[in-house]
Amino acid sequence: QLQLVESGGGLVQPGGSLRLSCAASGFTLDYYNIGWFRQAPGKEREGVSCISRSGGKTPYLDSVKGRFTISRDNGKNTVYLQMNSLKPEDTAIYYCAVVNIKRGQCIAPSDWGQGTQVTVSS
Repeated sequence: QLQLVESGGGLVQPGGSLRLSCAASGFTLDYYNIGWFRQAPGKEREGVSCISRSGGKTPYLDSVKGRFTISRDNGKNTVYLQMNSLKPEDTAIYYCAVVNIKRGQCIAPSDWGQGTQVTVSS
């Protein structure tokens, strides 16, 4: 099983920024498409965005468009999620996972990380 480890979450005020990291442990991330997902209290898990091995990105969740950016640094074996202009409704546990990308859509997530909590509150 592939192991992914998320970090970078925390408490931030509305309008603030955070950068989440998804690091691969024990394997090379270069060969995998990776997705970021989130789950807010009482809600289902939803996809935020995914990035292919070559750096191609799937469409972002509508509510984060223009504010969040997914990227990867294969040299550091890490995928990032830069989150700007954070809103209270972005509060959730954020997870990364290995995914397939078909026809521009992010599907079949697996090998989930443990998640990192993001709380946006004043």
